[in-house]
Amino acid sequence: MVERMAGADGVELCTESFGDPADPAVLLVMGAGASMLWWEEGFCRMLAGGGRLVIRYDHRDTGRSTSYPPGRPGYTGADLVDDAARVLDGYGIPAAHVAGVSAGGALAQLLALGAPDRVLSLVLISTSSAVPDDRELPAPTEEFMRFASADGPDPSDTEAVVAHQVAYARLLAGGRRPFDESAARDLVRREVERARDVAAARNHDTLAEGEHPRTPLSSIAVPVLVVHGTADPMFPLAHGEALAERIPGARLLTLADAGHGVDRADWPAVVRAVLDHTAAGERPGG
Repeated sequence: MVERMAGADGVELCTESFGDPADPAVLLVMGAGASMLWWEEGFCRMLAGGGRLVIRYDHRDTGRSTSYPPGRPGYTGADLVDDAARVLDGYGIPAAHVAGVSAGGALAQLLALGAPDRVLSLVLISTSSAVPDDRELPAPTEEFMRFASADGPDPSDTEAVVAHQVAYARLLAGGRRPFDESAARDLVRREVERARDVAAARNHDTLAEGEHPRTPLSSIAVPVLVVHGTADPMFPLAHGEALAERIPGARLLTLADAGHGVDRADWPAVVRAVLDHTAAGERPGG
């Protein structure tokens, strides 16, 4: 596991890879405001142990990637989609299996729609449609909305930031399983300590969309695996079910009592599903 920088046009994206470069590549795309650390090392190593080259990276304004002044991001949501392709370019990879969680799942969808030649398959975790959907889907829980709308801590107060992020992690976990506060606190503290600017991560909340493809999800032609917990407070299960219905041939893996993201208890099941899903190293017909 070695960090390396990828990117272009003055943008630096901090990346790490696990596994053999000769194996099929799986690019992991994290959600808004979160660095690659939330794709935990143990999960990445389990995937790599199944014969995959696993690549994770810090979005702009997270971790050790390029940072912008808080409140003044010099990029759009479309640039975050392009960043995924920049990471692949940095490794000399023409196309990869792409797995995204939360907003990272939306970025993965948009990459598949806008640059289908770069995507071998999709794994969409705890996410919703990245393009307009005329069906009515359930809103986040009231508890989630209260937390999301409240003022955050002073970013200069490290202990307050850590406490706030641990509380957020507890909320996202869904409340139906035991919550490992010690592990969450350790991960959050590492996240805070390695960030160029903790306050800059909030830039993701105010990004303009930029230019995105307007094609429907039904035009996605690669294999798609949707993974969704039944206790997700941000995107209730119906969001994952709708994704699986809208994308031809998509499969849905439902995780009982799981919240938002990939809980450690679900690593074995999710890794098995992703390895099965990505077993074909080539695009159909390739």
